[in-house]
Amino acid sequence: MKKLKLTIALSLFTAAVSGNLCAQDTNTDNHTITISIPEVALVDIEPAATKNITLGFTAPTEAGNPIVASAADNTLWLNYSSIKSVADPTRNVSVKLNAIIPGIDIQVTAAAATGSGAGTLGTSAGLLTLSAADQTIISGIGSAYTGNGANNGHNLTYALAAGSGPGSVAAYADLEATATTVATVTYTISDN
Repeated sequence: MKKLKLTIALSLFTAAVSGNLCAQDTNTDNHTITISIPEVALVDIEPAATKNITLGFTAPTEAGNPIVASAADNTLWLNYSSIKSVADPTRNVSVKLNAIIPGIDIQVTAAAATGSGAGTLGTSAGLLTLSAADQTIISGIGSAYTGNGANNGHNLTYALAAGSGPGSVAAYADLEATATTVATVTYTISDN
């Protein structure tokens, strides 16, 4: 009888241990996925092939009249891509001119974003008179993209004005005749 009890006890113990060894799966399981999102801050002017523009003035045909600026140019588009960082939740695009042309105000306006972009697109500062100092033209950019190419992003309108003195960068008295003068406009996307 003792042998039978011992045999039954050993059989039950063996069954319990082997049952635990086979019952490792459960009704749930999991694993991890490691995700990497890069910080992005890119800006460009489109269309890239024709982003250099020409503006100028027409001489008056009647004595006593001022020179007249050419029509505004709105062929360029500002595109950007941004993935914000935790430390800097928004970005700005600034604009500056490398050389001030005596007597001339060069103005730029960025329209509201349009096209195939998404995310937290920035807000335009409106009309700016360009200077050698950086000025914020688009503010409040979060994680966003404008879409690439013309008709995406912020349409840029450039206009010339003969300086009018107080309140503008230039004064009419500073105008000097020149065949061509080239100025470079630089856009920079940066953290706030």
